[in-house]
Parts: sequence; structure tokens; C-alpha cells
Amino acid sequence: MTTKPIPTCSEHHTKKEWRLTTFEYQEAGITVRVPNLYAWVCSIDGEASFTPETVDELLLTIRELIATAKRAQGRRSEVTQYIVSVDGPPQEKITDSVLSEE
Repeated sequence: MTTKPIPTCSEHHTKKEWRLTTFEYQEAGITVRVPNLYAWVCSIDGEASFTPETVDELLLTIRELIATAKRAQGRRSEVTQYIVSVDGPPQEKITDSVLSEE
């Protein structure tokens, strides 16, 4: 088992908190929000740092959602907001003072 220290916010020099947050991305008039993601979050300004695995998953998902939204824009769809939920395994909540990897 490998342990890593809690990350520190480089701007505020405070320890980040492991908690749920929302990822948001905007491109060409399209906004994609992905709520309920665990990340290391600065308690002062809310700046989130996602794990590499989460970033990889977000990149794939955001690309697909942006492509779908652009097709809807192209056909001038009256539907302008979509809410999609995917059930999956729950993420483990980390409450200790270190992040553990097995």
C-alpha cells in the first residue's frame, strides 16, 4: 500500500479537502456540468484537482457530450438542455489524512 500526503493549494497554501464537487466545461456556447465527482478541493476558492483517472474519464465523456450538443445546435433543436444519469459503482469516500492506493 502506498500513501500520499494531502495536496496543498499552491495559491492559498492550505490543505485541500477530499469532497464532492461539480466539473464544468464550456465550448462554443455549450456548457457541460458533471456533478458529484470526488476531487481535492481548496476550501478557500473551491478550485478542484481531479485524479488522473477521473480526468481521463471526463475527457472521453465531455468529447461525446459536446459532439452530441453540436449536432443539436446544427439542426436548431428546440431542446436545449439534457440531463443524463448513469448508474455505476459508488466511489470510495476518503476521510483519512492520507490518500491510499493499493
